[in-house]
Amino acid sequence: MIDYIKILNTNYPNTEWVMSGNDYSCLEWLDASPKPTQEELDALWPATQKAVFNKSQQDARSNAYRNESDALFFKWQRGETTEQEWKDAVAAIQARYPYEDA
Repeated sequence: MIDYIKILNTNYPNTEWVMSGNDYSCLEWLDASPKPTQEELDALWPATQKAVFNKSQQDARSNAYRNESDALFFKWQRGETTEQEWKDAVAAIQARYPYEDA
């Protein structure tokens, strides 16, 4: 099911609109810019899904880096562990939270 609210939030971040449901007919366009057509919004759905997924993965990676690999980086800088141990931790995080290809 197409999520028009996600499409609008992702692709039209600085516009004003209201939607009382998730049906295009419920979209009230309050912005001075032209209101996108339903066909335009429908065409943006696959890219929006990918962008939302990749943002979620990016957030998960950031948290994991902070909690798992950042400390190893600083330990490596102080000579308390190896560079490879830090790189392995980073690679494991990237494998756990992969991005969807473009």
